[in-house]
Parts: sequence; C-alpha cells; structure tokens
Amino acid sequence: MAGQFNTLRLRLMSFLAVLAFLLAGPAVAETRLLMAEEIGCMWCAEWNETIAPIYPKTPEGQAAPLKRIDIHAPRPEGLSFASALRYTPTFVLMRNGQEVGRIEGYPGEDFFWGLLQVMLDEAGIDYKAES
Repeated sequence: MAGQFNTLRLRLMSFLAVLAFLLAGPAVAETRLLMAEEIGCMWCAEWNETIAPIYPKTPEGQAAPLKRIDIHAPRPEGLSFASALRYTPTFVLMRNGQEVGRIEGYPGEDFFWGLLQVMLDEAGIDYKAES
C-alpha cells in the first residue's frame, strides 16, 4: 500500500512539474521606461498633462511601463545608467536593469512618440499592435 502511494505521489509531482514548465512559457525581459522628474519642472508638468493619461493604454506603454523617479533621489538598486541624469524630464528605456535608450527633455507630443518608437525599435522591443 505504501509503495502504491509513493508511486502515485511521484507521478503527481512529475505531472505538476511538467505542467508548471508548460504554463510558465518563455522568459520575458523586464522593460521599463523610467521618467526622471523633479518638483517645479514645467516640461514634466506638460508631459503629465498631455501624455501621462494615455501612455499606459498605448502599445508603447504596454511594452515599456512607466516608472517615475525623482532626479535628486538615490538611484534605484539594480539599474545601470549609461550616464548621469542631468535634465528633467529624462526618459530612460531600461531592459533588465540596463539602459538601452534615452530622451533628454520633452520635445512635445509628436516628437516624443517618434523618439520613443525609435528607441524601442533600436532596442529590439516589440511594441507594435497587431492589426
């Protein structure tokens, strides 16, 4: 009886391990768009008014969710920047904690989207919505 129980338990554990592997799917690289900002930044306020409400709903926002950081605060652990953050806003595209692109300043809505799309394309990040 104990032998049958152990065999059944082993089969169940094997099945669960295979199921977990199949459900996990491929590993996905963590991609984020960091926005370095500061209080009193008029261009940050402009971005917050024109882009922030729609950004998470866009294909770009889905591919690179926004994370805000204070430019004067210590940098979050585990992130590697290509150079110092000097201007606000600065948008830094991060993939697995490594900077892969940057927009310094806010060039207006039309230019922002174009520059962001170029960064995503150059980093090989798929963001384009399927038609």
